[in-house]
Amino acid sequence: MTRYLLLALLAFAGGAAATAGVALDLNAAEREWLAANRSVSICVDPDWLPFEMLNARGEHEGIAADLLRLVAQRSGLQLDIVPTSDWGQSVAFSQAGRCQLLSFLNQTPVRDAWLIFTQPLFTDANVVIAREDHPYVADLSALENSTVALPSGTFIEESVRRDFPRLRVISTETDAQALALVNERKADLTVRSLTVAAYTIRREGWFNLKIAGQVASLDNQFRIGVLKSEPVLRDILNKAIATITPVELHQIANRHAPILVESGTDYRLLMQVVVVFSAMLLTSLFWIRRLRRLNDQLRIKSQTDSLTGLANRAALDRRFATALEQARRYRRPLSIVMLDIDHFKRINDDFGHQMGDRVLRDFAALLDDCLRGSDAVGRWGGEEFLILCPETSGPQAVQFAERLCEQARAFPFATGVSQTLSAGVAELSPSDTPDSLLRRADAALYRAKHEGRDRVCWLAADAQPS
Repeated sequence: MTRYLLLALLAFAGGAAATAGVALDLNAAEREWLAANRSVSICVDPDWLPFEMLNARGEHEGIAADLLRLVAQRSGLQLDIVPTSDWGQSVAFSQAGRCQLLSFLNQTPVRDAWLIFTQPLFTDANVVIAREDHPYVADLSALENSTVALPSGTFIEESVRRDFPRLRVISTETDAQALALVNERKADLTVRSLTVAAYTIRREGWFNLKIAGQVASLDNQFRIGVLKSEPVLRDILNKAIATITPVELHQIANRHAPILVESGTDYRLLMQVVVVFSAMLLTSLFWIRRLRRLNDQLRIKSQTDSLTGLANRAALDRRFATALEQARRYRRPLSIVMLDIDHFKRINDDFGHQMGDRVLRDFAALLDDCLRGSDAVGRWGGEEFLILCPETSGPQAVQFAERLCEQARAFPFATGVSQTLSAGVAELSPSDTPDSLLRRADAALYRAKHEGRDRVCWLAADAQPS
């Protein structure tokens, strides 16, 4: 009974995947190839845990190793590991034809020159890793002159050099070296497999590193690379890959280390396994929760004005671009309202900057309370605020802004003195660009101030500011 309970626990923790014989539907050419070739040579990455490594005895270990063994067993093949010192040498050996297979890699245009590829064995996200103080990275193309540490000869290095030329790439030999450069502030960030990054950060104790974004366009789809001269071998491997079940894949991916179960297992061993498994589970849960909390904090911080709690200009720019795109696509009205607290400099001069900050927070709370469900508001700069009003015509936006002016006059600001605001309104026209729409709202706000403040002005599209 104890033995069965222990085996069940080990299976739950990522025990060995089922490897029962599975008959492949092979054609005559494939059967003939197997009859003549019972072993194939393969080059692997000797230092890429948890995916794969070569241990001191030259044995292949890791997620990739287990998956490849399963594929080989179901194909009726024996894998002969060709020892190499690093991934670069493995790639060089493959190009020279010294190994028929290249383990666990993404398909790229460069690699297409000498390899054909199987169907994906394993998929995994590529994420941006940076220090805790680095802002959220929504788009790598928005970064300029940032340094990114990447292992040389990898899919991600090739892709980043091609797709994000404004990033400055620092080449390393391993994932751990890339992460170490970020940890030591010698590089701004790295882009690596989520699985490898989480494993390495936890192993090295680099808890000042965090996930700062995801590169969805560069997700890993790990395949087996096969020499172009071996198309029949590729077809055989594909048929074996197709037999791997989600349960087997999940078990292999979640295996941390092999635990041998000997006959006559006693309760002490059972308790040791329970303790080890519980510690692993708690550590993983703690790490996942910590990453989520840090990333949530980072996302909020990167999109929020620290004084008012409203969206900051960067977040508002993104929402503005989205609102404008939707308005054009569906031919719906869109208006913007630019607001400014009247005589704000006088508040700072008469009451001090701390009171000025309180007035800004009060005004932000007033705006937040008055918004409709589809509106978005943010601090545009200083005492200026911007409201995006989808599904709203110019006259409707004027009425909305006038209600805000009324609310401001009656609001109990911290100064105890009545405060007023001025507003400029602009409605999107077919010829507008984002800049022209903003310039028109700004010009309308200037006119409202010039005409005496505490009012709303609307500048129509045919009255573009000079």
